[in-house]
This record gives sequence, C-alpha cells and structure tokens, in this order.
Amino acid sequence: MTKFKESETVELKKSTSELKEAIISICSILNKHGKGTVYFGIEDDGRVVGQQVGKSTIKDVSKSISDHLEPKIYPDIKIQKLSGKDCIIVNFSGPDTLYSAFGRYYLRAGEENKKLSVNELRRLVEKKNNYIYSWGSEISEMPISKADTRTIKSFVEKGRTAGRIKYAYDSARNVLYKLSLTKGKKLLNAGRALFCKDNCIEVRAAVFATDEKTTFLDIQSFKGTLFDLIDQCEAYVKAHLDWRAKIVDFKRVETLEIPIEAVREAIVNSLCHRDFNNPSGNELAIYRNRIEIYNPGQFPYDHSPEEFIKGREKSIARNPLIADAFYYAKDIERWGSGFKRIVDECKAAGIRVNFENIKTGSQVTFYRQEVKPVKEVSEGLNEGLNEGLKSLLIIVKDHPGIKAKDLSAQLSGRPIKTIDRQIKTLIDRRHIERRGSRKTGGYYNVGK
Repeated sequence: MTKFKESETVELKKSTSELKEAIISICSILNKHGKGTVYFGIEDDGRVVGQQVGKSTIKDVSKSISDHLEPKIYPDIKIQKLSGKDCIIVNFSGPDTLYSAFGRYYLRAGEENKKLSVNELRRLVEKKNNYIYSWGSEISEMPISKADTRTIKSFVEKGRTAGRIKYAYDSARNVLYKLSLTKGKKLLNAGRALFCKDNCIEVRAAVFATDEKTTFLDIQSFKGTLFDLIDQCEAYVKAHLDWRAKIVDFKRVETLEIPIEAVREAIVNSLCHRDFNNPSGNELAIYRNRIEIYNPGQFPYDHSPEEFIKGREKSIARNPLIADAFYYAKDIERWGSGFKRIVDECKAAGIRVNFENIKTGSQVTFYRQEVKPVKEVSEGLNEGLNEGLKSLLIIVKDHPGIKAKDLSAQLSGRPIKTIDRQIKTLIDRRHIERRGSRKTGGYYNVGK
C-alpha cells in the first residue's frame, strides 16, 4: 500500500473541513517552490481515510481557492481512488512573484506554514525578484503552430526513454499543453525558446589563438531551439579540443581532454538559468589554456556557487518551465546536483574548474592541460592546404577509420557536401585513403 508523507511541496489533509488550512499551505508552497500538491482524504501520518465527495465538492474547493488566494491560480483538481477510497488531489503551480492567503503571506518551512512578518515579507520580495525570471511564463507572439514538430517528438521520446514522461506523442499542441507552455493559441516565451527554431536566441562561440581575446581562429553564431543549441555547443567543443587515447581492456578508448559530460552540464546550465531579458547572449569561448561558458544571468540572490557545489542547497530554477522540460528530457537533474557533478567529473580527470559571478552574469571556466601551441597543430601537414582541409586532416589523423558523417559532427556541422568535396581533394593529394567496406569502412591518414 502506498504510504504518503508530507514535505515542502506536499500537504495532507483529512478532509475538506480543513480547506482553509489547505489554502494557506498552497500559498506557502507557491511562495517557496512555485508548485505542489494537496491531498484531501489522507491523515497527517499518511493513512488514507478517504474523502466524502458530493456533487458540488470539486466546485466548492475550486471556488474557495479562487476567492481566498491572491493572485488567482487555476489548479488541477480531481477525484482519485487511493487504497480503494475516494480522495481529492489538487495539483497547483503559479509563476507570479508572491501569493497571499486570506490577506496574509506565508512561506513553507519543512512541513509547516510560517506566517511572515513585515521585515520577512520585504526580504522575501527581494529574494523572489532575484530567484525566478518571469520571462518564461509571459505570452509570446508566436502561435502554437510554429513549434517544431520534430523537436517535440524527439523530446517526448527522450523523456519516455528516461522514464520521466509517461504519455506518448499524439500532437504538438497536446504535448505543449501538458508542459504548461501555452496560453490560448499562443506559446509562452519558454515554449518558443524550447521548441521554435525562430526564437531569437543565439549562442556566440569562438576559438582564440592564444590565452587572450585577441586573434580569432574561428567564430560562430548558433541559433535554433534550446535543444539545438545544446547539441551545437557540445559538437563545437568536441571539434576544437584535443582527444587523448588510452588502452582499456585491450581496446583503444578516446576521451576529450576535458570531460564532455561536465562541459555539456555547464552548457545546459547556462541556457537553463540565463536571464532572457538581458540583451547579451550566452557565449562559449575556447582559449589555448581554458574554456569559458558565459551565462547572462547571475546566481540566485543570497547564494554562492560553493553552496551548490557542496550539495547543501536545493535547485533554484530561474526559468522553471524551461528547467522542467530539460528535466523531462534528462538534460538536467531536478535536485541542484549539476555543479557538484561538474566538479566530480573534473576532479576525476585532473581538471581544474571555476565558477564565478561577474557583473553581467555568471561564468564556468575549465582549465586545459598540456595544450600544444597553435603552430604544432598543423605540424607534418603538406604546405598549400587551406584551413578547411587542414582541420579535416587533423581529425582523420586523430580518429583513424572515421566516417564522413562523423567528420561533419566533429567539424561543427560542416555540410556533408563540403566534407565529401574536401575528402576527395585529400585523397587525390594522397593525404588520406578509404579502407574497408562501404558500410563499415572509413578514412585513414597515409602518413604524408
């Protein structure tokens, strides 16, 4: 039998005779977490006793919440049998800054609802204004029909594979509705950012020749859905960092000089928690001695990176709707463990990483080790090759047997037609050759 337990986001009530106390709990949970659940028909100790349900019970609960909670919310209220007994379940959420119940303000503290003094209320307002960005819950001008169906289908499949989404894809509209990303016929800003190719969000990426922001070796501007941006940034890092090989169980295993799991976590975090009202965009900068991932959004008010690194602080979603979508797709974990995972991955690889607040946002810096000077990267290449051919040849040398499609991914999505043309040029000049069958073969350096 399922055992229920109260928490910071769950409230148990024996019956609707405790409706006033339940509304106060809804208020305090909204002010602390933005969403939660109230059960009617369950004792404080978790025993299911059931709730008598009449014709107007659901209506009365809904009206009481609407009348006594400000600003108004529209909870999902349903009757469900638990342990064979009727219970009422109220699932609620709200993006607004601060809620009051019966004219007073409350904040969740463990399983209790704490009434706030004037000074505590003033401090809560300051914190709330610096915790959650309202941008994501605002209505955009983009109609639901502009959402990219392929991205939504891929999202649902990822969520189902991860065990975090139970429903199957039926339509883009229904999926977006279930994610609370729509209002009427329009997408909320968070929905547009997550699932529209045309969302006006970009990440600037660059590779520099030295440790200073002076000479560019490459510069890109990535656009697309937030899921597209994650993949493009990860591919860019893979293409411009060094790979190292080691033998594990008699097999050659190649790893990136900086753990790609840590880099991806930092990329996802920078997009999930950025301030989208800030005109600056996210930036990915690769120097000879480090990688910097910049986010135009600072750490939550009154918190430092160290609190999250040590695992002492729960996750604070600056953009809750975006964070929820990333969680369902298993791009993030909900419990604020991202920074700790980054540190653990880097520690295991012997890589130094630093987190810091700066005036315009926040930044994660990965420090590289034993990086060769730029002039050595092209060592051994035949003079006369342009930069595109040289970069392709370097990858073939480092990845014997690589296929054309994988070369495209390694080279930041360089078009396959361009890859094919450049491969032909390198074969004609006898720098590389193809070995193996059409299905399993790949390209190898011939040692020129």
